[in-house]
Amino acid sequence: MRQERTTAHWLLPAWLALIVYASLYPFEAWTWPPGQTWTALLALPWPHKLFPWDAQTNVIGYLPLGLLLRAGGPRPGWLRPLLMGAALSYALEVLQNFLPDRVPSASDLLFNSMGALLGALMGWLAERSGMLRHSRGWQESWFEADSAGALALMALWPMALLCPAPVPLGLGRWLPHLQQMVIDALEGTQWASTWFDPDEPVLRALPPGFEALAIALGLLGPVLLMLAVARRGWRRWLLAPLTALIGILSTALSTALYFGPLHAWAWLTPPALPGLALGLLLGLLVAPLPRRACAALGLVVLPCLIALVTHAPADPFLSASLQAWEQGRFVNLYGLGQWLGWIWPFAAIAWLLASVGRR
Repeated sequence: MRQERTTAHWLLPAWLALIVYASLYPFEAWTWPPGQTWTALLALPWPHKLFPWDAQTNVIGYLPLGLLLRAGGPRPGWLRPLLMGAALSYALEVLQNFLPDRVPSASDLLFNSMGALLGALMGWLAERSGMLRHSRGWQESWFEADSAGALALMALWPMALLCPAPVPLGLGRWLPHLQQMVIDALEGTQWASTWFDPDEPVLRALPPGFEALAIALGLLGPVLLMLAVARRGWRRWLLAPLTALIGILSTALSTALYFGPLHAWAWLTPPALPGLALGLLLGLLVAPLPRRACAALGLVVLPCLIALVTHAPADPFLSASLQAWEQGRFVNLYGLGQWLGWIWPFAAIAWLLASVGRR
């Protein structure tokens, strides 16, 4: 039971951050609504028209929250997930009054609360049917007792892949975006021309060999993260192909959502197939190694992946899709998908560092 609660505690902050980000984006132009009093702000209006898509989104967004809140406490029952989900939704809806681009609504509060309650119901059904017990037994037979953090990161890995990277499976391209943020912040000051060269050469596409290597490292990094918490035995040999399958399907889904179902496999370019094969082969070769050795190798592989994708240019077709296609903006959750893709390798490195230093 402790292992399950710990895993839920790892995932709960991530899902809370997702809800807050999606509810308060773009976090700018905060202003007091003209002519409004505190009593008027606290009384959420009911919309003139309900949209089924918005209702479904609200329910789906808060459903995992209710599930995690039930799994994250000592048998919390129904009341705790419902009250906490409703309180969070109400607070965010009130804060939306201060954002001109957001519209607070009592219907959002209702459907968000329904989602939290439905998640708690699903958790109760899973517990009563024995699914949680079997899941706990499966987890204990495959992974060590300290695997909660790594498994939470692996649960977030497919979500990080939903926003297409410049190289398939190439997460961690964060430094160029940080540089652009600094340039935008310093625009019009003397430091802009002093610290940054306006004639800096444009990044060019990686050569096929380096692109294949980046794809291989993008697959090998999550494999090593899984092997760092896997028990000894034949199951370790299955983790590499299972991780490869998750990565391939997530990348295909991402491409289909952004560019259309007909282009779901367009990312399988000539460098992609050798890269996937190399990553899978390396994952099988390191499967017999001890856990700490796999963690140490992960601390080498992930920084190399970040270094390679940092020098890869952004995909202009992806940028156009994010701006023109509403579904693409929804899947990306107002940019949160990109942030998750940038941060995930660094979070994995932090966990591996702690794992190597653990007795």
